[in-house]
Amino acid sequence: MSVEPIERQKLTLAEFDALPDDGERRELLDGAVLVTPSPLLVHQRAAYQFAIRLQPACPDELEVLFAPFDYRPNDRNSLQPDLLVCRSEDAEQNGIRHPLLLAVEILSPSTRAQDLLKKRRLYEEHEVVSYWIFEPEEAVLTVLQLENGRYVEETYKGDEVFEARRPFAVRIVPAELVRRANRSAVV
Repeated sequence: MSVEPIERQKLTLAEFDALPDDGERRELLDGAVLVTPSPLLVHQRAAYQFAIRLQPACPDELEVLFAPFDYRPNDRNSLQPDLLVCRSEDAEQNGIRHPLLLAVEILSPSTRAQDLLKKRRLYEEHEVVSYWIFEPEEAVLTVLQLENGRYVEETYKGDEVFEARRPFAVRIVPAELVRRANRSAVV
């Protein structure tokens, strides 16, 4: 199943917010409304594994949030990265308008093109400090770090270790993100 725009016209954020709530997960990308299908098991597993690594390492002045929660950098975009990190003071009831410190997107067949191309461009333009793209089927983590207004890319595969420094120190091993959680290890 693919992500399809539900309107041909370009909407503003105000028009997007005025749409009736039908329970669907929606994003506004360059004025186009996208309806996203429910994620697959491997996607959910990876999102959970990211969260349990990021949350304990997160400093008190920052927040780790997961979808659906909106990043609203301008009047034509309301995105819901799978996970995000922001300053606590930047989180408002209906989303975040300030540049994110980290956006994490877990690729799905239905969102792949948007995550790799359109969202990457938009995150870079709006100075999202770090953008991590995870391919769960191959256990590949692409790390994009903002340097002088442009993303610098690194890739980590399988059991390779990514020692993140931004937005805070955390250790990520791509292969571990797709493994089923050990229930006895969860407190």
